[in-house]
Amino acid sequence: MSHNFKNLMFNTRHSRVSGLGNTDGSKKATNLLYAIRTIQQRTGRDLGATFLSGTTIANSLTELYLLFKYLRPKELERQDIPCFDAWTAVFAQKTSEFEFSVTNEVISKERFRYFIKVPELAMFYNEITDYRTAADVGIDRPELDEELCQIPMTDDQQAFLDKLVLFAKTGDPEHIGRADLSDGEVKALMLLVTMYSNKLSLDMRLISPAYADSPGNKASRSAANIAEYYRRYEDQKGTQMVFCDLSTYKPGIWNVYSEIKRKLVEDHGIPAQEIRFVQEAASDKVRQAMFDAMNEGKIRVLFGSTQKLGTGVNAQKRIVCMHHLDIPWRPMDLEQRNGRGARKGNIVAKEYAGNKVKAYVYAVLRTLDAYKLNLLHNKQQFIDQLKRNRLGARRLDEGAISEDSGMNFAEWMAVVSGNTDLLQKAKLEGRIAALESEQTIFMRTRHEAQSQLQRYTAEIGRRDAMLERLKRDWDYINEVAPPDAKGKRANPLRIDGVESTDIVAHGKRLVEIDRTVNTGDDYQKIGTLFDFRILVRTERMQKDGLALTVNKFMVEGLDGIKYTFNNGHLAAEPKTAATNFIRALDTIPSLMATYEKEKKQFTRDIPTFEQQIAAVWPKEEELKRLKAEAESLTRKIQLDIAQKQQEMQAKTADNGNGLKIENAEVVDEVIKPSKAEPLSAASGNQEEPPEEREHVVPPPESDFIRNHILLVRPATNVKAKGPKL
Repeated sequence: MSHNFKNLMFNTRHSRVSGLGNTDGSKKATNLLYAIRTIQQRTGRDLGATFLSGTTIANSLTELYLLFKYLRPKELERQDIPCFDAWTAVFAQKTSEFEFSVTNEVISKERFRYFIKVPELAMFYNEITDYRTAADVGIDRPELDEELCQIPMTDDQQAFLDKLVLFAKTGDPEHIGRADLSDGEVKALMLLVTMYSNKLSLDMRLISPAYADSPGNKASRSAANIAEYYRRYEDQKGTQMVFCDLSTYKPGIWNVYSEIKRKLVEDHGIPAQEIRFVQEAASDKVRQAMFDAMNEGKIRVLFGSTQKLGTGVNAQKRIVCMHHLDIPWRPMDLEQRNGRGARKGNIVAKEYAGNKVKAYVYAVLRTLDAYKLNLLHNKQQFIDQLKRNRLGARRLDEGAISEDSGMNFAEWMAVVSGNTDLLQKAKLEGRIAALESEQTIFMRTRHEAQSQLQRYTAEIGRRDAMLERLKRDWDYINEVAPPDAKGKRANPLRIDGVESTDIVAHGKRLVEIDRTVNTGDDYQKIGTLFDFRILVRTERMQKDGLALTVNKFMVEGLDGIKYTFNNGHLAAEPKTAATNFIRALDTIPSLMATYEKEKKQFTRDIPTFEQQIAAVWPKEEELKRLKAEAESLTRKIQLDIAQKQQEMQAKTADNGNGLKIENAEVVDEVIKPSKAEPLSAASGNQEEPPEEREHVVPPPESDFIRNHILLVRPATNVKAKGPKL
């Protein structure tokens, strides 16, 4: 699979931009690049390698650059894109996300969140790819029936979330029961918050074993659904897969896998031997035996992570349901998970489940679960549209959440506070993107219909004109040389330079002309037939690597139509050669029939084009409404975020209310008046003693920065969590 080699090295000056991954790459990817370059250097072209993968784009459009770097180096050079930074300058847009640091400062974090010129990027991508879906090649596989199982927060989750919010605001680890943070944790505060939020969503016991079990957590809800499908398809030995990456099976350590198995055995009476963990397989042989047992129905429930159970697993024969306990970071991972059951060869689903496979996605309200899932679906939609070259939008938003850097504070606060505006905004943007793509396809179809209508109308006109010219020639021939009872016509051929009326003599002259004349690509008159001119033209051709010339003979009609027989090649026998032109004229009826047929074909399609041109896109009003809703929602979110930031800054900024900073000494600054400013009359042009002189400060409206800067001397005993303001 070529996507296993996407971790290719690259150089960039954007060292502070989040989400770019490891610029050093992997050794195996570098070795593959060297091998491909060697082949390309031998041929001097962008050839020599074919990549095969079901997921050429796993997560981000940034991966496209590495694909082009492998396969299209000369094309990148032609487009003046020699490096990653040049590629991002053309196709990406860097943005700044605002976060709160551990000391309550608003800091800016950069990332390539938006991609621009997306249709051009899609065209570039489709130049080197041949994308086929299961539907394209006619693979019969079950339909995926996804259901989002929304779970309310428990009291313990709510209490810890409140503490987590305080931790995100202040960076004080005491709020979450932690010791002082390490330097790495301080730098990645929101990543740490995101990690705790994911643990909170899955099970509180991942945070501390002191928390008790809850009937409303993911383990309990998923166990109930697993038991339901276990009973429903018991006669068919229907099987299920449970995916979870956050808390995998480890012997002797509490984990979600073992907890759900305990519930299935103790609470629902499912035999323990029918529930297995893929991590129990110590070798590939044992792992394959486990998959075989699942296909046979001996193992009914199999737990695993995306890495161990999501790729290259063929255990689909009896799968009726899949469960996603956590949401993966990449669209590819969710697609690979679902592909274990929605796969060709699923006999039970096809025969007993309406050719459908159930997929439960478990999400706790007011956590990142639903938001991540929605972003993944939107991103997957863009990736699918890119592969099919059906992108309508010129700009793509990849979202502000990532595995490497977590989520920005403002959006995370909006989600955990129960504010569904961001989730609704993501849904609206996904729907708008889908409608814009649909609109683009509609407009493209209408534009193509207009172009085709113009072309077809012109083609019909050309054929009418050609038919009129052909009919004139045919009527003339029938008038001057009507066929006899046997269908033969008179052949009064006259070749220049031949005085005899013997047709054979004219044939010999034609053979001589064919052997000796070279017209140099020009038409040369050599005789007449009725009022028609006989022409010859010398054409160049290649045969077996040799440059040759060949003469083509034809008869020209009254309106300049040139008729040939045997493609203009002359027979070697003189008498037969002399009949070449009368035979060419006898092809006029077949030519007229061909043009009539083509005219009918063009005429038949015109009503369809006219209907497409007159059609009105039915979802125009819906798109306008959704865009208006999205704009209104965006303004509301921006106002909410600004209000939250002002509230927090009000607690830390010096607004003249006697704010004191512990362990810090305020430094007085004397601001001297500008030399250009006249001194007041009270000063008498004499300088006051320093101890009696008042600070001369410009009015607030004249210098905004001076009125919002507080100079302090660093504290000497500041703790790692920062000074309290």
